[in-house]
Amino acid sequence: MKLGAFSISLAVKDLQKSKAFYEGLGFSDMGGSGSDGWAILKNGDTVIGLFQGMFEKNMLTFNPGWDQSAQKLDEFEDIRDLQKKLMAKGYAFESEADETTTGPASFVLIDPDGNPVLVDQHV
Repeated sequence: MKLGAFSISLAVKDLQKSKAFYEGLGFSDMGGSGSDGWAILKNGDTVIGLFQGMFEKNMLTFNPGWDQSAQKLDEFEDIRDLQKKLMAKGYAFESEADETTTGPASFVLIDPDGNPVLVDQHV
């Protein structure tokens, strides 16, 4: 099972302060809009998302269909197929992708320690 590109999504209190902190560690802008309360930063293959007022907790994020530079992959496992496989294994979902649709969708799992795992397909 291939979940796609990995990043950590951080729930931040002050986007500009957090962005400056991570830029000081060598991260650079990859995308996002500070005016919308989020920014994506990258250092090598490491990607972090900073989200102010969007999420309650930090979470692991996977993006089917993307590489680590958010470039579309020619071949990937669709989120709905991933969801079906995980359901068959007995995973419980906090939210689910609509299996009657195609294209962008997402679902959220909660790991045994209460950490959210977002699988978010943009293609």
